[in-house]
Amino acid sequence: MLARVQSAHLLGIEPYWVEVEVDIAQKGLPYFSIVGLPDTTVKESRDRIKAAFKNTGFPFPIKQITVNLAPADLKKEGSSFDLPIAIGILSAEGHIPNKILKDYLLVGELSLEGKLRPVKGVLCIASKLVESGIKKLIIPKENASEASVVKDIEVYALNDLVEVVEFLKGEKTIEPFKREIELSDSDFYEDLADVKGQFYAKRALEIAASGGHNILFVGPPGSGKSMLARRLPGILPPMTLQEAIETTKIHSVAGLLYEGVGLVLKRPFRSPHHSASDIALIGGGQIPKPGEVSLAHNGVLFLDELPEFKRNVLEVLRQPLEDGYVTVARSYATVQFPARFLLVAAMNPCPCGHYGDTLKPCTCTPNMIMRYRSKVSGPLLDRIDIHIEVPRVNYDDLRDDSPSESSKSICERVIKARQIQLKRFQEEGIFSNAHMKTKHLKKFCKLDEDSHSLLKNAMEKLGLSARAHSKIIKVARTIADLEGSENIKYHHIAEAIQYRSFERQIFNT
Repeated sequence: MLARVQSAHLLGIEPYWVEVEVDIAQKGLPYFSIVGLPDTTVKESRDRIKAAFKNTGFPFPIKQITVNLAPADLKKEGSSFDLPIAIGILSAEGHIPNKILKDYLLVGELSLEGKLRPVKGVLCIASKLVESGIKKLIIPKENASEASVVKDIEVYALNDLVEVVEFLKGEKTIEPFKREIELSDSDFYEDLADVKGQFYAKRALEIAASGGHNILFVGPPGSGKSMLARRLPGILPPMTLQEAIETTKIHSVAGLLYEGVGLVLKRPFRSPHHSASDIALIGGGQIPKPGEVSLAHNGVLFLDELPEFKRNVLEVLRQPLEDGYVTVARSYATVQFPARFLLVAAMNPCPCGHYGDTLKPCTCTPNMIMRYRSKVSGPLLDRIDIHIEVPRVNYDDLRDDSPSESSKSICERVIKARQIQLKRFQEEGIFSNAHMKTKHLKKFCKLDEDSHSLLKNAMEKLGLSARAHSKIIKVARTIADLEGSENIKYHHIAEAIQYRSFERQIFNT
């Protein structure tokens, strides 16, 4: 007898529907074969299913069992096919009416005792299910919170194989899992008020948060570069529902969701070690998985000790910084992962870290300094909007107990600036000043003659590129938004130029 069960397979964060066909023949020597390009994990489901049948009391058929995962030309991987294959066998044996199964999509891993274990990417599958004709989803109970985020489908979160069979046969009534979505973020962010001094760097951080601009901190060890970076998420606007769903999808595929977590509400902060490979950073592998740049989507990617990263690792950042996504090409498929993040990089001015320090002399030779700085390529630096010096904090600032401005009050200004940008770009398909293209600069960033003259002088004296020219105007647009100014003025351009003038000072010395 032939049975069909609907399931799904993930390629990146995109689900593809898979029809699990199970045929059981009476004659001939018994065997259990799975075809349709299964990987080792899928093939091992034979042993898990046999043990689960034995330990739950279902008789396993000693017959010729052929399982086809269609379409057969798409490689299948993971343990999520355990449940649909097991249900297909029971249906082919007549324990479950096959006509009932056409209304359900099933995913889930089976333990040897028949319990359902969670699988990756359930939110991606549930989101795509809305577009199909199937509106009922059977999943492990641990995946219920993330799947319930999606409305207009019925999510049945079950415990084990016995419960799934009883539910499908109508012997047990189970209500669809429901959960209200609360967007209020109760997670604690570190407060920018903890950072002593560094008012110039805090101002730059506020501008970066307001316009979505990438930022580079350069300064000696212990000056507060990491402290500043780790407090950036606390001044970013709260995530919208769409951003939360996008972020949760990526974390679900990567297997980073904790049990009971329906949505990732806290903006991601990813800080990979400088020994990370290019695949770890950008994503990939034989079966493409999201890397750090995708896990930082809608959040912050912090690269500390920037020159210590391998050069080839840093160069792969160019595409996501420009395009907001990563394309991973493999022999059998090309996968695209979203990667719209705010880059914060930090580095010392020299190998010893004390070049330009007023208190501690630098022990590096000019050649050592040049080699150290050359590890960061010009094209990558050109894609970073704001370059800021973070000098040593003096003792008076450290002992100053007067209250500093909190992240909450700074965030209020950032939110107002972002709202101005959302209104401005509501028909343009972008969301912040950093993402403006040439046509947007012409439309929204008109300069007066004095501003043009100032910018021209800066370009000539600092030797800035055409991309740096655009970056300065984008940053000036954000500064104007923070002031509530409709037009970009002379002093906005002047401040924006300061955030590029340090580039020449530190990298062309």
